[in-house]
Amino acid sequence: MKYEDNILAQKSMEFAVRIVKLFKHLTEKDHNYVLPNQILRSGTSIGADIFEGINAQTKPDFLTKINIALKEATETEYWLNLLVRTDYVKKKEFDSLERDLDEIKRLLVSTVKTTKNNLSKE
Repeated sequence: MKYEDNILAQKSMEFAVRIVKLFKHLTEKDHNYVLPNQILRSGTSIGADIFEGINAQTKPDFLTKINIALKEATETEYWLNLLVRTDYVKKKEFDSLERDLDEIKRLLVSTVKTTKNNLSKE
């Protein structure tokens, strides 16, 4: 399956681009790199794990990668909440990022459930 054919891969790439831009904005404004590095790492890992999963050699390997992406999405949610609660990110920007992340998480959960169901039928 190609990246272009996978809505989850597309959305995770778009989200990663937004996270990179957020990182650049946060580090230009304040030279504290601890929190921006955390959100950069987890927010871009989601898509990287999805891309790895797309090219997995087996269905169990695919499931592992998608579960890791879901864990990274959950961690990213934590960092986003921390950034907004500490006034590094404005509420409007947070809300937009959170909506995108929630959509990715829903797609990941659905993919995990479907994959587990398909594996149990084999």
